Amino acid sequence: MEHIVTVQDAVTAFAPWMEPTAVELDAIDREMPVILADVELLDAHIVTLDRTPSELDERRIRRARRRALAARVALVNRAAGTSLHGGAA
Repeated sequence: MEHIVTVQDAVTAFAPWMEPTAVELDAIDREMPVILADVELLDAHIVTLDRTPSELDERRIRRARRRALAARVALVNRAAGTSLHGGAA
């Protein structure tokens, strides 16, 4: 009979005492508008899974897609703005 054992590193890798660092929390805060916009887009798609999308559903999906794209553009623009040093190009 063989015994099944767990790998100790894999078990303790997610111990409750391991918390995200301040840098990781800041990154999550910066990305939160993108995360929320993606959740809204996913919600819009989920609503239409069991039925044919109505005109209202299609508008909701388009609006959510535009918001998600705008949030991603804003995040990229903020990241580009913080990494540029000096005056106007």
